[in-house]
Amino acid sequence: MNDRERKYDIVLLGATGFVGRLTAAHLSRSAPEGARIALAGRSPERLVALRRELDVAWDTLTVDVDDSATLDDVAASTRVIASTVGPYARHGLPLVRACARAGTAYADLTGESTFAARSVAEVHEAARDSGARIVHSCGFDSIPSDLGVGLAHAAAGGGPLAEAIVQVRAIKGGVSGGTIDSLRQQLLDARTDASARRVVGDPYALTPGPSRRLPASSRERGLRLDETSDVWQAPFVMGAYNQQVVQRTSFLGGWSYGELMRYREVVDTTTGAAGRIIAAAVSAATGALVAGLLFPPTRALLDRILPSPGEGPSARTREAGRFTVEADVYPVEGTPTRTRISAPYDPGYDGTAVMLGESALCLAFDDLPPRGGVLTPMAAMGEALAERLRRHRFTVETGPLPGG
Repeated sequence: MNDRERKYDIVLLGATGFVGRLTAAHLSRSAPEGARIALAGRSPERLVALRRELDVAWDTLTVDVDDSATLDDVAASTRVIASTVGPYARHGLPLVRACARAGTAYADLTGESTFAARSVAEVHEAARDSGARIVHSCGFDSIPSDLGVGLAHAAAGGGPLAEAIVQVRAIKGGVSGGTIDSLRQQLLDARTDASARRVVGDPYALTPGPSRRLPASSRERGLRLDETSDVWQAPFVMGAYNQQVVQRTSFLGGWSYGELMRYREVVDTTTGAAGRIIAAAVSAATGALVAGLLFPPTRALLDRILPSPGEGPSARTREAGRFTVEADVYPVEGTPTRTRISAPYDPGYDGTAVMLGESALCLAFDDLPPRGGVLTPMAAMGEALAERLRRHRFTVETGPLPGG
């Protein structure tokens, strides 16, 4: 079916959830005139109320994500589906399969290794054959990491990299209830399934693996002192998953980053002895959260205090949000290069809504290379997405690493 023969350009599934509503609001402000958009979800009443709130004339679609026939119909009706319906390991695969069959582009917000790995295994070939661009992780997980490394790599000449370090320099904002629910579900799966545990811990879980791998002892972990700023850094909570996405980008480019690229992702604390103590505390707290979600008594306690799916902070709290991420790449030969991505948005909410909304618009309207399969934001959209984000108060700058 020709794209213009389809009824819609974009269907936003999960539109009445917290991040879904923010994404719908962004699309109402940013979609080009004449864009054919539909709001989809389980409750027709809530969808109509959202349409009224946004003051748009878009269609509303009642969709059960467990009904394969309905998903096939929706996928065939649109050029792009953007989904905020998680946990994706529980709800995502039938929709991804439908998009692969229909040749429909797809974008989501997953940070779940097990879901992304199953998507690669089950639908990559079908999506490649149909031309469907299946693009996971189009929010704060994992656009800053994936675009950051990809754009820096291109600016550095495109050759093999010895190392890539993604540094979260500043972050202020909340973790969404959907992200917590996805983390909870993935940890429960990993607790009972040895294959799921292997996926979560494997940097190459989304690729067949390179012909050569770094030995486990060479994969840097733990605290790090940034010698350029004397700031102590702790491992970033989503670094393991983001590394899998970045390695898939490299694989899709013929291992363009090099088969022995070292990768790590860290978050800044502060300088001196206090910085080291805080970095150690951040690392310990991350481990404690993971451990706490694994065991029923502590999980029940955490469930009382952590945000639930569909919940989020007030507009006033979100307005104070911001983030800055720097991706530094060190070529085997060439100039070390940095991409800096920052925005005055809460990363898990308003920032993610902009990133998902612009990803859907990019997939629907931009002149992208003809390529299907289970892709990454960088592999599918690259500079086209970066340019879109720049129009919405994002800074995306690439240049030589200072002092490099």
